[in-house]
Amino acid sequence: MAEFVIGVDVGTGSARAGVFDRHGQLLAHAKQDIVIFRSHHGNVEQSSAQVWQAVCKAVAEAVALAKISPDDVVGIGFDATCSLVVQGAKGGVGDADHPERDIIVWMDHRALEQARRINSMGHPVLAYVGGKISPEMETPKLLWLREHLPEIYATAENFFDLTDFLTWKSTGALDRSSCTVTCKWTYLAKENRWDESYFRAIGLGDLADDGFSRIGRQVVHPGTALGDGLSAEAAREMNLRPGIAVAAGLIDAHAGGLATVAAKGGAQDPTTCLAYVFGTSSCTMTTTLEPTFVPGVWGPYYSAMVPGMWLNEGGQSAAGAAIDHLVQHHPASGEVTQEALQAKKSLPLWLADRALELAGDASSAAGLANQLHVVPEFLGNRAPFADPDARAVVVGLGMDTSADGLVALYIAGICGLGYGLRQIIDAQAAKGVHIQTISVSGGAGLHPLVRQILADATGIPIEITACPEPVLLGSAMLGAVAANLYGDLQTAMPAMSAIALQCQPASGALRDLHDRRYRAFLQLQTLARDIRMGGAAKPE
Repeated sequence: MAEFVIGVDVGTGSARAGVFDRHGQLLAHAKQDIVIFRSHHGNVEQSSAQVWQAVCKAVAEAVALAKISPDDVVGIGFDATCSLVVQGAKGGVGDADHPERDIIVWMDHRALEQARRINSMGHPVLAYVGGKISPEMETPKLLWLREHLPEIYATAENFFDLTDFLTWKSTGALDRSSCTVTCKWTYLAKENRWDESYFRAIGLGDLADDGFSRIGRQVVHPGTALGDGLSAEAAREMNLRPGIAVAAGLIDAHAGGLATVAAKGGAQDPTTCLAYVFGTSSCTMTTTLEPTFVPGVWGPYYSAMVPGMWLNEGGQSAAGAAIDHLVQHHPASGEVTQEALQAKKSLPLWLADRALELAGDASSAAGLANQLHVVPEFLGNRAPFADPDARAVVVGLGMDTSADGLVALYIAGICGLGYGLRQIIDAQAAKGVHIQTISVSGGAGLHPLVRQILADATGIPIEITACPEPVLLGSAMLGAVAANLYGDLQTAMPAMSAIALQCQPASGALRDLHDRRYRAFLQLQTLARDIRMGGAAKPE
């Protein structure tokens, strides 16, 4: 019998499923959109029922497109955004007229005040989240729920990270992944425990009173086979056979890291390769043998991606989304959007292609930005400052309303993301963590222009793996290990993934250009912070 595995990725706007053979070859994949609800106050919510329905449809469609028998699928793995699912409560997480909205999406910053309050306490557990907890993490959101929607909080049967919700729906097992609870819930995986004093100090002592049953008593490594496998009900909805292995999952960015940092053809050493997952947001994944504490960079997290190793996680709260938002401000945006639609391209893809046409090659495109500089922190700074109140800076705008003026703004934005990545790498290097390559995954980093600019902006080679869907592949690796196709993830990683190409950073004058622009990026970022904090002179 042939043996296939399925990887499922639930991002911010869609659920995707891919069918792979045991060697990591992608046979087919499918996508179903997920509805996002946004309020005027900036709250962002979803429905777990709708997410689950999208997952089941995507899996069934992917298997049909792969033209395999469902009986030949032996395992399935899940990854998802680090969104909070409030399961079993008497209502939703916001509007009382919409009880189906039971997910607070990762990007929702309603818990800013709770995060500030928690950070002011200086509890030792915060050392494992870079010194500051983020409103994107789950304990500030839980505290917000308890304070603002006490009945919803009190009646909830379980609080899940979205990945763990999906494995629970698939199996009925309440096990949590060490990835999700360590990275977003303050679980101390190296010590196999929750820190009770932390929860009591911040006002969530009731979770400790019942032995943390609502957030997870049993925590297992990613790739661990859960329960009795896929339940009959879930199998019926996915058109799979019951009992196939279901793996403890990962956060979506971590799945991309798993599929890239030890790929065949490279050093196959996850400690020398930084994973950069570039989508709506971006995440950096740095693996170390020993814990390294980097202020403003989340972690160190034990067994959060590669079992038995430590992980530091940085990134930008808005990356692909920042570029989308940036270019909408230009006068030529509407006109160029229509032209892109006629060419059957997204606006960023059209702009990248046009930049290559104007510049002649990817490295030279940086010169198109000219005097334009962008610090693209529209949704705050995730790392290395852990500053959710930071905002974007755009300097050098003239009165150019042409399409090529829009291209210049786009290039400045991509450079800004590259310099933000370089800043995180520099912060880690200052603490003794040095990397040799960057492996890029995620849809926003697929264009050759973008990956070359990232290489040039950071001065570090960029690797691209052969699989066009590395995040799906990372989840499929989990399913392969749970199904015993491989003994562990360390064995599965190079066996199922390979490097397809490498981009070398520019040297000479182009390297000097990026060094100058990086210094400008740092100066503008500092100036913006000084102005916001009252450090700049105020007008009389």
